[in-house]
Amino acid sequence: MTHEQHPAALDGIPLEKKVTLLSGRDFWTTRSLPEAGIDGVTMADGPHGLRKQSGEHDHLAMYDSDPATCFPPAVAVGTSWDVDVAARVGAAIGREAVAQGVHLVLGPGVNIKRSPLCGRNFEYYSEDPYLSGALAAAFVRHLQAQGPGVSVKHFAANNQETNRQTISADVDPRTLREIYLPAFEHVVREAEPATVMAAYNKINGVFACENRWLLTDLLREEWGFTGAVVSDWNAVVDRVAALRAGLDLEMPGATRAATTRCSKPSAPATSTRPSST
Repeated sequence: MTHEQHPAALDGIPLEKKVTLLSGRDFWTTRSLPEAGIDGVTMADGPHGLRKQSGEHDHLAMYDSDPATCFPPAVAVGTSWDVDVAARVGAAIGREAVAQGVHLVLGPGVNIKRSPLCGRNFEYYSEDPYLSGALAAAFVRHLQAQGPGVSVKHFAANNQETNRQTISADVDPRTLREIYLPAFEHVVREAEPATVMAAYNKINGVFACENRWLLTDLLREEWGFTGAVVSDWNAVVDRVAALRAGLDLEMPGATRAATTRCSKPSAPATSTRPSST
């Protein structure tokens, strides 16, 4: 349940309690507010198989995950050029999420393959925006049809590994519109994902989580997105700026990572414009 859907749900709730809903309770869950009828949300990594951690948790899979089915990663699904394959994987993961009590699957990833050194290439579909969008939309529609939601990631232009958390992807408007954004737009318009995950990096000097043009002007007002915007884990640097930009939920919650990142100098900008080859 969202406040937008039930405008009276938070009436009479102290501001201090409302604010707690803006960050996670722990690594994989959000906070609940029983007096307002708001339950916590359990998340798990995806999108080629759930990585639910019922015990000790981390982002590097150092601790054990609950048993789950391993599906072909997006790089393999992309080579199939088959939306039915993507749909079947999405539906199966959706059913497994229901069985494991997972409400939100963190995927699919639709960033464009631009560098062979990108450590996430295995979980992205393609270097082609049209193909990526078509496969991801099928995955999202069929997963969400089972009940859980998804988080389409990593929004946006998070296409390299070097200084992944601080780099500024300096991209001209035409390149953004023709290469880096179309897959996200297609999924948002055609499949209505529950959430979109804002990336670590800056876009033209502004962190994605604090980028009002990206999260509000483009995503919500132009594309009509009505879901929630979630940060990548420990991606928020300035919480006030992120809230004003349109970020709804900081994950995994209040940590010292934001303060630490604020104190570090920004990495030099790098261009993600397409090469001539």
